[in-house]
Amino acid sequence: MSTWTRRLRSSAAAISIAAAVAAALPVGAAEEPVVIKASAEHPAAAKRASREENIGVATGVAVGALAGGPIGAMVGGAAGAWLGDRYHKQKVASAALAQDLADSESQRGQLAQNIETLNGSLQSERGDHNRLAQALARSQDLTTEVSFRTADATLSEDGAARLKKLAEFAQAVPGLKVRVCGHADPRGSEAYNQALSERRAQAVARVLSEAGIGADKLILEARGAQDSVSEAGDLDGYALERRVTVTLEQSEEGTLALVR
Repeated sequence: MSTWTRRLRSSAAAISIAAAVAAALPVGAAEEPVVIKASAEHPAAAKRASREENIGVATGVAVGALAGGPIGAMVGGAAGAWLGDRYHKQKVASAALAQDLADSESQRGQLAQNIETLNGSLQSERGDHNRLAQALARSQDLTTEVSFRTADATLSEDGAARLKKLAEFAQAVPGLKVRVCGHADPRGSEAYNQALSERRAQAVARVLSEAGIGADKLILEARGAQDSVSEAGDLDGYALERRVTVTLEQSEEGTLALVR
């Protein structure tokens, strides 16, 4: 038998082996490796070959058989299995990376939406503040009064409650000042009325401070009976003059001071 004939027969045998191996490989191998957990029935369970690994084995066997006969088929099959498995792992890694990138884009979109919502809320709050400031400017000064009994500087419960509500409003408007001005009716000496109006103004300022108005927002005045317009003996008129006026003013400057 000639050398050429022996080579043909070896190649034919190798091709037959390659065909048999290829036929034995799973046709529909899964894209992902399937792991079989070890159990009593499968004491030596192992990972099922991926589709790429099966294709690599078949291709390696066929090429190896053509190139080197049966031994070449075995070597080619092993090399093909290794290359196929490596390709499969790279494919899985690429798919995972693509999914991570998709998740990152989704998170970026959600973050952008959250920022847009927050900006909308801030714009709405600024609009509310501007409308409040404009309303205050149009109404000029807001003034309230609290009354006192004769020769007394003690606030009533109703007067203290109204002052606390006014303090809440004043704190909500930046740059707002609170002017507190004490008065007295004309009975008594000028010095006595001046001191009495000071005590009344200080009693009101104390309630405002306890309600959260800082000293830098308070302006105190004591005017005694200077602003009295009642006729002598007019008790009803006197009742209206025993008071403290509290005025909210838009001002850039103002400190706790006593103006005589």
